[in-house]
Amino acid sequence: MESQVRGGTRWKRFAVVMVPSVAATAVVGVALAQGALAASFSVSGQEFKVRAGKLVGYDMNQYGAIDSGKSLDGKTDQAHPVSVSAFDHATITDMCQSVVTPIPFLNKSVTLKLTAGDKGTDVVADQIYIDVANLDATSAEFSNINIGVPAGTTKGNTPKPKTAAGEQSSPFGFAQQADKAVLTDVKQTAWATTAGTFKLSNLHMGLAWGSGAGVECY
Repeated sequence: MESQVRGGTRWKRFAVVMVPSVAATAVVGVALAQGALAASFSVSGQEFKVRAGKLVGYDMNQYGAIDSGKSLDGKTDQAHPVSVSAFDHATITDMCQSVVTPIPFLNKSVTLKLTAGDKGTDVVADQIYIDVANLDATSAEFSNINIGVPAGTTKGNTPKPKTAAGEQSSPFGFAQQADKAVLTDVKQTAWATTAGTFKLSNLHMGLAWGSGAGVECY
Protein backbone atom coordinates (compact mmCIF):
# COMPACT_ATOMS: atom_id res chain seq x y z
CA MET A 1 0.00 0.00 0.00
CA GLU A 2 1.35 3.43 -0.92
CA SER A 3 1.74 6.06 1.78
CA GLN A 4 -0.02 9.44 1.73
CA VAL A 5 0.68 12.66 3.57
CA ARG A 6 -1.02 12.83 6.95
CA GLY A 7 -2.81 15.94 8.05
CA GLY A 8 -1.46 15.45 11.59
CA THR A 9 -2.86 15.38 15.12
CA ARG A 10 -4.27 18.43 16.85
CA TRP A 11 -2.53 19.37 20.12
CA LYS A 12 -4.35 21.33 22.88
CA ARG A 13 -1.94 20.52 25.73
CA PHE A 14 -4.35 17.68 26.48
CA ALA A 15 -3.29 15.71 29.55
CA VAL A 16 -4.15 12.01 29.48
CA VAL A 17 -3.45 9.73 32.43
CA MET A 18 -1.83 6.84 30.58
CA VAL A 19 -0.69 3.64 32.30
CA PRO A 20 1.83 1.14 30.95
CA SER A 21 -0.91 -1.23 29.74
CA VAL A 22 -2.19 1.41 27.30
CA ALA A 23 -0.66 0.74 23.88
CA ALA A 24 -2.19 -0.07 20.51
CA THR A 25 -2.26 -2.20 17.38
CA ALA A 26 -2.34 -1.23 13.73
CA VAL A 27 -5.39 -0.86 11.50
CA VAL A 28 -6.06 -1.02 7.77
CA GLY A 29 -8.50 1.00 5.69
CA VAL A 30 -7.58 4.46 7.02
CA ALA A 31 -5.13 7.14 5.85
CA LEU A 32 -1.51 6.02 5.53
CA ALA A 33 1.19 8.61 6.04
CA GLN A 34 4.86 9.30 6.41
CA GLY A 35 6.76 11.77 8.59
CA ALA A 36 6.06 13.85 11.69
CA LEU A 37 2.68 14.97 13.00
CA ALA A 38 1.30 18.34 11.99
CA ALA A 39 -0.95 20.43 14.19
CA SER A 40 -4.39 19.72 12.71
CA PHE A 41 -5.91 16.33 11.88
CA SER A 42 -9.51 15.74 10.86
CA VAL A 43 -11.09 12.31 11.38
CA SER A 44 -14.27 10.72 10.05
CA GLY A 45 -17.48 10.54 12.05
CA GLN A 46 -17.01 6.82 12.73
CA GLU A 47 -14.71 5.09 15.16
CA PHE A 48 -13.71 1.51 14.38
CA LYS A 49 -12.78 -1.68 16.18
CA VAL A 50 -9.46 -3.49 15.89
CA ARG A 51 -8.46 -6.87 17.25
CA ALA A 52 -5.00 -8.47 17.18
CA GLY A 53 -3.71 -11.77 18.49
CA LYS A 54 -0.33 -10.19 19.21
CA LEU A 55 1.38 -6.85 18.71
CA VAL A 56 5.15 -6.38 18.97
CA GLY A 57 6.22 -2.74 18.67
CA TYR A 58 9.64 -1.09 18.88
CA ASP A 59 10.58 2.45 20.02
CA MET A 60 7.12 3.18 21.39
CA ASN A 61 6.02 6.71 22.28
CA GLN A 62 2.60 7.56 23.72
CA TYR A 63 0.94 10.90 24.41
CA GLY A 64 -2.46 12.60 24.64
CA ALA A 65 -4.12 14.48 21.78
CA ILE A 66 -7.41 15.76 20.39
CA ASP A 67 -8.75 14.57 17.02
CA SER A 68 -11.32 16.90 15.48
CA GLY A 69 -13.99 16.09 12.92
CA LYS A 70 -17.70 16.05 12.11
CA SER A 71 -20.53 13.77 13.14
CA LEU A 72 -21.53 11.11 10.61
CA ASP A 73 -24.31 13.33 9.26
CA GLY A 74 -21.87 16.24 8.95
CA LYS A 75 -23.98 18.59 11.07
CA THR A 76 -22.01 18.67 14.33
CA ASP A 77 -18.40 19.53 15.11
CA GLN A 78 -16.74 16.92 17.30
CA ALA A 79 -13.54 16.65 19.31
CA HIS A 80 -12.24 13.23 20.34
CA PRO A 81 -9.66 12.85 23.14
CA VAL A 82 -7.25 10.09 22.19
CA SER A 83 -4.09 8.39 23.33
CA VAL A 84 -1.68 8.36 20.40
CA SER A 85 0.67 5.37 20.31
CA ALA A 86 3.63 5.67 17.94
CA PHE A 87 6.02 2.89 16.91
CA ASP A 88 9.04 3.05 14.64
CA HIS A 89 8.38 -0.58 13.68
CA ALA A 90 5.61 -3.03 14.58
CA THR A 91 4.48 -6.53 13.67
CA ILE A 92 0.88 -7.70 14.17
CA THR A 93 -0.37 -11.28 14.21
CA ASP A 94 -3.99 -12.12 13.34
CA MET A 95 -5.28 -8.59 12.75
CA CYS A 96 -8.93 -7.64 12.21
CA GLN A 97 -10.55 -4.25 11.65
CA SER A 98 -14.29 -3.56 11.45
CA VAL A 99 -16.45 -0.48 11.08
CA VAL A 100 -20.25 -0.29 11.21
CA THR A 101 -22.16 2.09 8.94
CA PRO A 102 -25.87 2.72 9.62
CA ILE A 103 -28.26 2.96 6.66
CA PRO A 104 -31.22 4.98 8.02
CA PHE A 105 -33.61 4.60 5.08
CA LEU A 106 -33.36 0.80 5.40
CA ASN A 107 -33.23 0.84 9.20
CA LYS A 108 -30.22 -1.46 8.94
CA SER A 109 -26.45 -1.31 9.31
CA VAL A 110 -23.57 -2.74 7.27
CA THR A 111 -20.26 -3.91 8.75
CA LEU A 112 -17.05 -3.67 6.75
CA LYS A 113 -14.45 -6.12 8.08
CA LEU A 114 -10.85 -6.59 7.03
CA THR A 115 -8.47 -9.31 8.16
CA ALA A 116 -4.74 -9.84 7.57
CA GLY A 117 -1.75 -11.61 9.10
CA ASP A 118 -3.80 -14.66 10.05
CA LYS A 119 -2.13 -17.28 7.84
CA GLY A 120 1.42 -17.43 9.20
CA THR A 121 2.86 -14.13 7.93
CA ASP A 122 2.52 -11.08 10.18
CA VAL A 123 1.37 -7.62 9.21
CA VAL A 124 4.35 -5.23 9.24
CA ALA A 125 4.18 -1.45 9.76
CA ASP A 126 6.81 1.29 9.96
CA GLN A 127 6.46 4.82 11.38
CA ILE A 128 2.97 4.13 12.61
CA TYR A 129 0.67 6.30 14.75
CA ILE A 130 -2.60 4.99 16.24
CA ASP A 131 -5.21 7.34 17.78
CA VAL A 132 -6.87 5.13 20.40
CA ALA A 133 -10.09 5.78 22.35
CA ASN A 134 -10.16 2.52 24.32
CA LEU A 135 -7.95 -0.56 24.61
CA ASP A 136 -7.96 -3.92 26.40
CA ALA A 137 -5.21 -6.54 26.32
CA THR A 138 -4.84 -9.85 28.10
CA SER A 139 -1.19 -9.05 28.81
CA ALA A 140 1.25 -6.21 28.13
CA GLU A 141 5.02 -6.21 28.61
CA PHE A 142 7.24 -3.15 28.18
CA SER A 143 11.05 -2.99 28.03
CA ASN A 144 12.91 0.05 29.42
CA ILE A 145 9.80 2.17 29.89
CA ASN A 146 9.91 5.82 31.01
CA ILE A 147 6.64 7.41 32.18
CA GLY A 148 6.04 11.15 32.50
CA VAL A 149 8.62 12.46 30.04
CA PRO A 150 7.91 15.56 27.88
CA ALA A 151 6.41 14.50 24.56
CA GLY A 152 8.92 16.48 22.51
CA THR A 153 11.95 14.78 24.06
CA THR A 154 11.08 11.15 23.31
CA LYS A 155 13.15 9.30 20.77
CA GLY A 156 11.75 7.79 17.61
CA ASN A 157 8.29 8.94 16.49
CA THR A 158 7.90 12.14 18.51
CA PRO A 159 5.16 14.78 18.13
CA LYS A 160 6.85 17.69 16.36
CA PRO A 161 5.84 21.34 16.93
CA LYS A 162 4.37 22.30 13.54
CA THR A 163 2.03 25.16 12.81
CA ALA A 164 -1.20 24.62 10.86
CA ALA A 165 -4.38 26.71 10.79
CA GLY A 166 -2.88 29.05 13.39
CA GLU A 167 -2.27 26.31 15.95
CA GLN A 168 0.84 24.61 17.22
CA SER A 169 1.44 21.16 18.62
CA SER A 170 2.87 21.03 22.13
CA PRO A 171 6.11 19.16 22.85
CA PHE A 172 5.75 19.72 26.61
CA GLY A 173 2.80 17.47 27.49
CA PHE A 174 2.82 14.11 29.30
CA ALA A 175 4.29 11.17 27.42
CA GLN A 176 5.80 7.75 27.99
CA GLN A 177 8.29 5.77 25.95
CA ALA A 178 9.62 2.21 25.81
CA ASP A 179 12.17 0.34 23.75
CA LYS A 180 9.73 -2.51 23.12
CA ALA A 181 6.07 -3.32 23.78
CA VAL A 182 4.48 -6.78 23.50
CA LEU A 183 0.69 -7.04 23.81
CA THR A 184 -1.46 -10.14 23.44
CA ASP A 185 -5.19 -10.53 22.72
CA VAL A 186 -5.66 -6.84 21.93
CA LYS A 187 -9.10 -5.27 21.51
CA GLN A 188 -9.44 -1.56 20.85
CA THR A 189 -11.53 1.21 19.39
CA ALA A 190 -9.74 3.93 17.47
CA TRP A 191 -10.36 7.05 15.40
CA ALA A 192 -7.35 7.01 13.08
CA THR A 193 -4.10 5.35 12.09
CA THR A 194 -1.28 6.57 9.88
CA ALA A 195 1.89 4.78 8.79
CA GLY A 196 4.86 5.27 6.54
CA THR A 197 4.48 1.72 5.22
CA PHE A 198 1.86 -0.94 5.93
CA LYS A 199 2.49 -4.45 4.58
CA LEU A 200 -0.65 -6.62 4.78
CA SER A 201 -0.30 -10.34 4.22
CA ASN A 202 -3.37 -12.38 3.22
CA LEU A 203 -5.62 -9.32 3.20
CA HIS A 204 -9.34 -10.04 3.01
CA MET A 205 -12.25 -7.57 3.00
CA GLY A 206 -15.92 -8.43 3.38
CA LEU A 207 -19.28 -6.71 3.88
CA ALA A 208 -22.13 -8.08 5.96
CA TRP A 209 -25.52 -6.87 7.15
CA GLY A 210 -25.80 -6.16 10.85
CA SER A 211 -23.29 -5.63 13.64
CA GLY A 212 -22.20 -7.09 16.98
CA ALA A 213 -20.57 -10.39 17.92
CA GLY A 214 -19.94 -12.68 15.00
CA VAL A 215 -20.13 -9.81 12.49
CA GLU A 216 -17.62 -7.30 13.83
CA CYS A 217 -14.08 -8.18 14.98
CA TYR A 218 -15.35 -8.56 18.55
